[in-house]
Amino acid sequence: MATNTADTQADPSADEFDPRQIEAAAQARWAAEDSFAASDNAAEDDKFFCLSMFPYPSGQLHMGHVRCYTLGDVIGRYQRLIGKNVLQPMGWDAFGLPAENAAIKHNIPPAQWTRDNIAHMREQMQSLGFAFDWSREFATCDPEYYRWEQWFFIRLYKKGLVYRKSSMVNWDPVDQTVLANEQVVDGKGWRSGAPVERRELPQYFLKITDYAEELLTALDELDGWPESVKSMQRNWIGRSRGIEIVFGVADEPADSAAGSLSVYTTRPDTLLGATYLAVAPEHPLAQAAAQADPELAAFIDSCRNVKAAEAELATIEKRGMATGRDAVHPLTGERLPIWVANFVLMDYGSGAVMSVPAHDQRDWEFARKYDLPIVQVIEPLPDSEATCNLEQAAYTDHGRLINSGSYDGLDFEGAFDAISEALAAQGAGKETVNYRLRDWGVSRQRYWGCPIPMVHCDDCGVVPELESNLPVVLPTEVTFEGVRSPLTTDERFLACTCPICGGPARRETDTFDTFMESSWYYARFASPDSNQPMLDDRAKFWTPVDHYVGGIEHAILHLLYARFFHKLMRDEGLVDSDEPFRQLLMLGMVLKNGRKMSKKDGDAANPQTLIDRYGADAVRTAMMFAAPPDQSFEWSEAGVEGQARFLKRLTAQVREFVAGKPAPALDPAQLSKAGKALRRKAHEALDRAGDDYGRRIQFNTVVSRVHELSNAIRELPGDHAPDRAAVAEALRFAVVILSPIAPHVTQHLWELIGESSVLATSSWPAVDPDALVLDTIELVVQVNGKVRGRIEVEPAIDADAAQALALGDANVQRFVEGKTVRKTILVPGKLLNLVVG
Repeated sequence: MATNTADTQADPSADEFDPRQIEAAAQARWAAEDSFAASDNAAEDDKFFCLSMFPYPSGQLHMGHVRCYTLGDVIGRYQRLIGKNVLQPMGWDAFGLPAENAAIKHNIPPAQWTRDNIAHMREQMQSLGFAFDWSREFATCDPEYYRWEQWFFIRLYKKGLVYRKSSMVNWDPVDQTVLANEQVVDGKGWRSGAPVERRELPQYFLKITDYAEELLTALDELDGWPESVKSMQRNWIGRSRGIEIVFGVADEPADSAAGSLSVYTTRPDTLLGATYLAVAPEHPLAQAAAQADPELAAFIDSCRNVKAAEAELATIEKRGMATGRDAVHPLTGERLPIWVANFVLMDYGSGAVMSVPAHDQRDWEFARKYDLPIVQVIEPLPDSEATCNLEQAAYTDHGRLINSGSYDGLDFEGAFDAISEALAAQGAGKETVNYRLRDWGVSRQRYWGCPIPMVHCDDCGVVPELESNLPVVLPTEVTFEGVRSPLTTDERFLACTCPICGGPARRETDTFDTFMESSWYYARFASPDSNQPMLDDRAKFWTPVDHYVGGIEHAILHLLYARFFHKLMRDEGLVDSDEPFRQLLMLGMVLKNGRKMSKKDGDAANPQTLIDRYGADAVRTAMMFAAPPDQSFEWSEAGVEGQARFLKRLTAQVREFVAGKPAPALDPAQLSKAGKALRRKAHEALDRAGDDYGRRIQFNTVVSRVHELSNAIRELPGDHAPDRAAVAEALRFAVVILSPIAPHVTQHLWELIGESSVLATSSWPAVDPDALVLDTIELVVQVNGKVRGRIEVEPAIDADAAQALALGDANVQRFVEGKTVRKTILVPGKLLNLVVG
């Protein structure tokens, strides 16, 4: 290590620690040398695509952003140090309701609000020193980006993977838009918090259900994903094996459309316990019955305003009304009343369910409320501890059939097969696989989004725009009247020509769900300037993403859609992998007073305040030190202050060392015992830090080890000249180890110790295996199982030699004197037990 003694003495500010000056210098050098540009031409084995979920440009970073992007940055910086060609890009998830709502509130166009926020947040990110390749930056509101989303949508439409139909949807009455099922949380809009209503609107859908089985089974191959996330997706996809059963409708011709009613059940063993059927308010049978029954019509109309989505159905009050029609049981011929019920959704299954109140809690509650029969057909198995008391609740476990005629005594599997065969023989049922997952409704009735590239023609219907006319550009100079989308009245946007007949037509005014943009942005980062086609071969080179970092709240909303989109792009030949993200890091939350931090926390939630006060590296280091990445933790400014003090001490430590005598060449044989111990600690820290960065993804322990290493350097006696070489090596290791977390100050220290390169693009040092070997170890000495002493021995010492050394210890001698050592027990590396008597 060079000393730079003259330079240090010539610098009057050498004893000062100015984070702003240090950070500005490092950032200027990175920019000048384009340190973080990824190469599209390197060897494929060397590529590492490190990506953090891109932010919505809300106006300022919050502590959750700092944690997410620092974690991703640490991962990427370490991979670069070990020789990887790292792609770490950044962009903006720029469309969405917050910009539109802000525009309405402040009378400012969403485009201007968004661009201003992007500029401010980019400055904040740059001040934190994130190693982003800014040359690949884009915002999803750029026409150059969403043009290809429109192009791809048209391709999917032509392949039959897109369709339009009127459907009951989740309507957010505050944000005045449709929400996907995944965007309804506890019956409320995920952004507005308003109770969601049910409405019927024409919508565009992507056929995600065509990929349900692959989306499910491929989860087993995602070894780098947390099991909790995979479990959430499995549950959401919801694969089930059951039987589709056809009930006849009494007094209707069997071969007519109204002559049958189809239901799906996973419990055919309970078929003989069905006492009524329930249909959705929108079911054709219910609608037909309501035409002759004003009271029923009024009830159905009231159900349209029920503020409920599928996630809330288990908790809402169960309400229903008889239709006056009966279904015919396919096995017994018994007539069962058909009810309309508010807990049955038309978009799930056939919109009708077989109700078995003895063995389904929801059906039991409904039957008790409306005094409907409850017939037990399942009893607990003889060796089961379960009990059945239908006066208190339904019995929902599997068991043994009773009151089921020839099926009595069968268990679940036996009854499933027997009843399935009986129904199939009558043409009244078939075994089938069903999914909870429903097709993805992508229409939103708001302005600030990607225009859906469809055209409405009076003669040709709804048809896709010509690809040569893309992009369909969203006008940015708009004026709002209330929350209504200005697209609905903007003739400049609306008027167009039909792509089929050439006649006058009108554009679609719905825009895409913003999850469309975030479902493929990662691939566009790989080829951000590709103009033909949507992606080029660079996307195949870079994808899948090697490490993806983000919040657990996106486990379904974003990650499932992105997996689906990747498979669509694969099938279009745009990528050649099956999954978008190889390894996934899901973050815990940053808390304040036990809740997630928000703007309500004022300066405590604003990282810029802390950056200005303590420096970016102190904020980064404190955030990484606070907790393992997947754990939530309580944020405290005191942690930043503590790490700022440490960085200042480390800087002073390096400056003091380089101002001293030059360090000699390292000769391990010349080191003192203390010098060897320091060198061993340095190489252990290097070895474990590599594992923490690369495998364990536990960065709090990295910070701890640098603290310990710094303390060990300080405690080394300074009276043995060759030991300065061990100090030089240990300080160098401390700087490199800490550099992914605190990149600015470590670049400064790197230069202080005489290096001229950019540390971020240098190499991770090699661990010397010999340095890890202990010359001596401490053995605990026991006499008859009680600790009586400690001795320093060679690691490979045998029992006899260890006994001889132990007997030379004065305290051990006191407990052995006058006695015979009858047995010696050596636990290598730990203890020696002398059994005496």
